[in-house]
Amino acid sequence: MPESADSFQRYVHAIRHSDKTIYDVGSVDDGLWMPSSALQNALGASLREISLAGLPLRTRSKVVKEHICRALGYPVPPSFRKTQPRFPAQNFDVYVQKSTNLQIWNEDLDATRRYVILDVGEDDKIRQVKVVSGEELARLERTGTLTQKYQARLISTKLTTELVTEDTDRMAPIVTSYADLSTANPTANPQVGELLSIRSVFDRLSSLVGTVLTDPGPDQERRRGALLHALVSARLGYPTYDDNGRFPDIGHQLLEVKLQTSPTIDLGLVDPHSDARLDVYPSLDDVEVRHCDVRYAIFCGALNSEGITLSRLFVTTGEMFFARFVPFQGRKVNRKIQIPLPRDFFDTG
Repeated sequence: MPESADSFQRYVHAIRHSDKTIYDVGSVDDGLWMPSSALQNALGASLREISLAGLPLRTRSKVVKEHICRALGYPVPPSFRKTQPRFPAQNFDVYVQKSTNLQIWNEDLDATRRYVILDVGEDDKIRQVKVVSGEELARLERTGTLTQKYQARLISTKLTTELVTEDTDRMAPIVTSYADLSTANPTANPQVGELLSIRSVFDRLSSLVGTVLTDPGPDQERRRGALLHALVSARLGYPTYDDNGRFPDIGHQLLEVKLQTSPTIDLGLVDPHSDARLDVYPSLDDVEVRHCDVRYAIFCGALNSEGITLSRLFVTTGEMFFARFVPFQGRKVNRKIQIPLPRDFFDTG
């Protein structure tokens, strides 16, 4: 179930009555980690209509961070350290925007980090708050200056289907071999009792090999991906296809889906092997889901006159991804990243 608009209050209460600061990184079972929806609601409720009029840039930054500390229940430190991110306890950075041009200086986008973006009006009052991941921000970059950071080379075998590994040790106790997904949504957060094992995912998707996707034409990668995601969702047992643009593609199964018509696998900002926490709510029996616990379904596609024929399937965990596929030495993103925010950026999600 998603966070209700006021459910952030229990987190704020827990933080306020702890001895933790914004620099104390906790664990999933300490009750202090705020899911992104709760974080956005808490900051939106407390910061909206606060005036920053007349404040120099450095003072404005300090004042905003002080307000955020109070909103979340943390004590305001005597001075703010130059940490990355600025709020380690909740893994987020803060950006104050009076324009739709988001600028990030002197560091790369971090897929696992959260970015708190404040919308400030012409009257210098905070109007809205949006919380997004680095991976979501990367999807908004259209200029080509943001280079794919993680890539791998697909090495095929004579097998048409290959289950590279079983679930990670962390996921193994909470997955199931069968789940009725006929009333579930593929982009919902995973639930205990509905999270299929990686072997079950593999078994359900293997029969897609040989399927022909209608080719939407050159330079239509997103459309191709959508066609495949719809097929995968149906084969897993979902009644509908949905896409919220977030990682992983089928969040309800912690499943990222790739369609490969070339040997190079583009992974964007996401390091499959990372043990950073994935933003999952509610927790799965107090299990902290990490990026390396995510499962990957990689389909090879052969272009022909009929379209794209799915010729091979590989299924693996992020933990074992680079044990099966050879990583490239990725290039760094530019030192200054400029991301144009859509006009409806603060009105969605």
